Amino acid sequence: MGDRHIPSQENLFGPESADGHDSSPRGGNTCNTYNTYNNYAVTVNNLGRADKANFGDNYGAIYTESDPPQLAESRCVSNTELDALLAPIPNASYTRNRKTSPPDSDCFPGTREVVIRGITDWADSPVLFNVDAPHVYWTHGYVGCGKSSISQAVSQKYGRNGRLLASFFFYRNSGDRSKMTKFAVTLACQMVAAIPSTESFIKAAIKADGALLTREVSLATQLERLVYEPFTAAVGWGLMVKTVFHGPFLIVIDGLDECEDKDEVKEFIEHLLDFFKRHPSTPLRFFITSRVEQHIKECLKVNGVRLDDLVAHGSDDDILTFLEASFLLRAERDPVIAAYVRTRGQWPTRTDMNTLVHHIGGSFIFASALFKYIVAPSDDGLNPMTRLPLTLNMNPGLDSLYAYTLARSQRLPHFSDVISTIALVFKPLPITGIAELLGIQTFEVFHILINLQAIIHIPGTDELPVTFCHTSLRDFLTTESRSGHFFAPPSHHLYLSYRCSIFHDKQEPGNAAALYSINNCGEHFEQFARLPSGLQGPFPRFPQTVDALYTQILAKSQNLPFFTYVLSTLTLLFEPLPIGGIAELLGLEVSQVSQVVGNLQEITIPEANGPKVVLGVSSSHLLITFVYFIAALSLGMNSD
Repeated sequence: MGDRHIPSQENLFGPESADGHDSSPRGGNTCNTYNTYNNYAVTVNNLGRADKANFGDNYGAIYTESDPPQLAESRCVSNTELDALLAPIPNASYTRNRKTSPPDSDCFPGTREVVIRGITDWADSPVLFNVDAPHVYWTHGYVGCGKSSISQAVSQKYGRNGRLLASFFFYRNSGDRSKMTKFAVTLACQMVAAIPSTESFIKAAIKADGALLTREVSLATQLERLVYEPFTAAVGWGLMVKTVFHGPFLIVIDGLDECEDKDEVKEFIEHLLDFFKRHPSTPLRFFITSRVEQHIKECLKVNGVRLDDLVAHGSDDDILTFLEASFLLRAERDPVIAAYVRTRGQWPTRTDMNTLVHHIGGSFIFASALFKYIVAPSDDGLNPMTRLPLTLNMNPGLDSLYAYTLARSQRLPHFSDVISTIALVFKPLPITGIAELLGIQTFEVFHILINLQAIIHIPGTDELPVTFCHTSLRDFLTTESRSGHFFAPPSHHLYLSYRCSIFHDKQEPGNAAALYSINNCGEHFEQFARLPSGLQGPFPRFPQTVDALYTQILAKSQNLPFFTYVLSTLTLLFEPLPIGGIAELLGLEVSQVSQVVGNLQEITIPEANGPKVVLGVSSSHLLITFVYFIAALSLGMNSD
């Protein structure tokens, strides 16, 4: 779809000004019109006629088909005064320098065509005769699946044909671009560049209420007064009719989940949907991308939103297209690869390419990382043809890629705990679940993982688990000879057992960490207890972790009848006994022993060859610690 032109000899915003006079600039006169806007008069300086004029572009240009590029560029509307008044974010739109203001994303030629066609079909459908169609299109997916690339492509397309009203690319930890503070004023300023006649309405709104540019008013009020109402007032019937043929205007919002102001994100969504409910014929649509975090998801299960899971669109063909074109281009620039192809033929072979696509599993960012790993110069002395089979082997072929990527986050707080937990949990957890289990903040987990998105899938919703792009990463992390200081020690199972035991007591069934703990607390302790003594330590938290774990578990049972006798017997027996044998030895009922042992199941292990009970303690230093706690508890009870 190329640029769409308005027929010549027509005013950009209607054939006549609102008062019925010709507003052509050819006579040297500009006709002012008066509109009532929120009960105060506004003077509108009409643009007049422009032969073969486009709607304009997001730079503020109004140009004609016959203009040379230099002339078209020189016709940009000057918004210096309004810019100074609004103070928008200069690097939030799709025209930003992506090298200095990420994300540096763009769709690779020939990829994502089906996805983009679905978006453009929705964006191009007229609003006037289709008021029930959703005004909001929401694309979601895990980090690295290509959401920002699609936002960039959509922005560029509608920026070229003059229908892009504004674009805003949120980016985590980037000052104003990670907050809602200047969101409304930035959209307003870009809107003036696309539809210059909105400027007068914005200035009038600010004049009527100076607090609009402060934090004293809500985000919803800012958006209503500075964006939605000026747009509606400036469009008028003339431009409304034109949108029937050319399609409505579009605002693109990328990475909404990366905004730190979660309450204001909810306010933005709710107010946006309410506005379109009140004004269903407004020729404006919003294309938004994000991970569907909980504070976003709870606002989306309503009419007026079209949801699209980007991961549901099979991307293997697109990834194959990307790899084929990338390797071909590299062969043209790399004399070593070019010489190899001349003598050996196609490289990589079709079989190797299909294997790569299978390993990649639909992640564009993993595909890019693998491609760079294969072809980029490195200190290992290997050429791309030698590194390719190592990559296809995956395990241990990608060790250097994994080490290089993990190093990006290794100095961040809780790095080892987070990575070890992801590697050792028996069932993958979502980001919130990992944070809850470890007792840290969700943003701290995300901060670590965002740097590792080339090798770890960061899910598109809070409910979906964090997973490895390839299972070979788990093998790497759990093999010390390969991972070195990135090693996830098996002794971490003890810490996970302790953290799980805390959630047992809290009894929070709706909590992701609590649900995990119910089924896996004992299993983590068992994994630790069955380790050879040499692998149970040293570990950073000994003896604090063991102390805390045993205190937590034993304290739950210390008031049971005969607790001290049963526990002391379990500790001091020279060989394990079944519950019945312990009861007989102590002269107790089997049910009395079972009650105590049942409460200690997190630290007791049934023998594999019989119903005997063994304390889950195999190394001498843990046994000493355990006996110490029994003595301490006994003294405490005796003192009472």
